[in-house]
Amino acid sequence: MARTKNLMAAINILIAAPHWKDVPQVKAKIGQAAASALAAEGQAGRELNILLSDDESVRALNSRFRHIDKPTNVLSFPAVSEQGGSVGDIILGYETIEREAREQNKAFLHHAQHLTVHGVLHLLGFDHENEDDAEEMESLETKLCLGLGIKDPYQDPETGN
Repeated sequence: MARTKNLMAAINILIAAPHWKDVPQVKAKIGQAAASALAAEGQAGRELNILLSDDESVRALNSRFRHIDKPTNVLSFPAVSEQGGSVGDIILGYETIEREAREQNKAFLHHAQHLTVHGVLHLLGFDHENEDDAEEMESLETKLCLGLGIKDPYQDPETGN
């Protein structure tokens, strides 16, 4: 039997922190967000690894690789080489995402999906280091989130601005 190349992204999601296990459909929703971002940029056949972790692990990685000794919501690590088809790895920190979602009056899973899209776009070369780049990246994130049924992540849910 011949094998055909799968044109869908190979998205590997590993739950490394127990809180994530309590989030209904977390792997499906995070995978959907990642696949959406990959497809939007013509990268649907690429591989991606996502680690659903906690603030302690994210803080350690942030300190080691970015020299910032604090947790963050998402870290993106591009693949070292294009060989093998991987775009890289994303690590999401549960406690920071949960706190931000609560403070911003957003659904936890929607915020996690947005940050997944954000992380994938970083892996694909987008950044927000200057105003023009930030506007381009945020516009694409908003479009992708709306396509996932998530409100504009950059709009204040209370004021609409």
